[in-house]
Amino acid sequence: MRKLLLGLGLVVAASPVVADPAAGSQRPVARGEVTVTEAEREAQAGLEGWIVEFRPRALAAGIRPETLAAAFRGVRYDAEAVARDRNQAEFNRTLWDYLDSAVSEVRIANGRAALVRHGALLERIEARYGVPKEIVVAVWGMETSYGTRRGDHPLVGALATLAHDGRRAAFFEEQLIAALKILDSGDVRPEAMTGSWAGAMGHTQFMPTSYLAHAVDFTGDGRRNIWSEDPSDALASTAAYLAGSGWRTGEPWGVEVRLPPGFDFARSGKALRQPVGQWQALGLRRPDGAPLPAGEAALLLPAGAQGAAFLIYPNFRAISRYNPADAYVIGVGHLADRLKGGPAFTGGWPRGDRALAAAERTELQRLLTAAGFDTGGADGMIGPNTLAALRAWQAARGLVADGYANEAILNRLREGA
Repeated sequence: MRKLLLGLGLVVAASPVVADPAAGSQRPVARGEVTVTEAEREAQAGLEGWIVEFRPRALAAGIRPETLAAAFRGVRYDAEAVARDRNQAEFNRTLWDYLDSAVSEVRIANGRAALVRHGALLERIEARYGVPKEIVVAVWGMETSYGTRRGDHPLVGALATLAHDGRRAAFFEEQLIAALKILDSGDVRPEAMTGSWAGAMGHTQFMPTSYLAHAVDFTGDGRRNIWSEDPSDALASTAAYLAGSGWRTGEPWGVEVRLPPGFDFARSGKALRQPVGQWQALGLRRPDGAPLPAGEAALLLPAGAQGAAFLIYPNFRAISRYNPADAYVIGVGHLADRLKGGPAFTGGWPRGDRALAAAERTELQRLLTAAGFDTGGADGMIGPNTLAALRAWQAARGLVADGYANEAILNRLREGA
């Protein structure tokens, strides 16, 4: 059971606490049924002091005083948000492991049920914004499992805590200002503005700044309500976001392709975009032999020569505005295709490989640069410069120049081979 400590607005455990008397700031202070540690009191006091300092900046941003008073009434220090922000686990899953869960049979089945349940609504959204209903539902599924995991953190408290904490103060203060502007507009009450510990809100997890830029009132009730049990505004807002990010009606996000024997892997990568006819002339084909969709596309090999290959179209970039990770974009696109009745990917994956940790990716960049193949810096992010350097290093050693970084490549670089 959890109770509210009046005055501090601090939610704490009501169960007894056994403490070491020598623990200093962790000494519990009993107040009736509620127990609060000195450290928790200090954290709450620090947050309240920060709010006093923040108030003039919020007023200067145009937030009404009455909105500030309502938003910060009873606000509490969100220790969980701080802990999760400071200890985010590095994303070290391989693409294939990620897709196994992101596009699972259960998620596909639930998505098809959602398409039926909200069919009329989704048809209207697609007609207005030109974004396929399956793409919208796929984002919904990826973000909150179709609205079942929207988050229950009070947003103002979480964002204020993270802005006060200071690790990413400017970012979270910007999001807090945006959240207060949302409250100022009357779209939602402070107690109903809940979401993830990091500030993502509603059925499709809009950050406050994205909400201000893209949320829409699809129901016509005068509010852009992405928190409601009714997902209408949230799903329409997602379609509006994608449309505003450059979605091209009638074009795919990407398609799986098979590469011909002897293909020059140096032609892969997002930087080389060319008409699909040129890819066809090089021998690229769909696994089922169907024609490749017209347009301009680039060849993406997320697992190198050993994994599935994709021609990616401009709509890949539109989805990446929602989340820039290639794994996320492929997950959304593939889930949408499966919701339409499309097949699973036919290309295999190097399932014996593991994902490189950040320190290993940084080491790989340093070793490549030391070997004369400049990656443009060593930040642990495998971007276009690192891919080009790795391809050049592979080609110089007679290896398949696909730019795929795995443990075997890292070990060869360590050995100077």
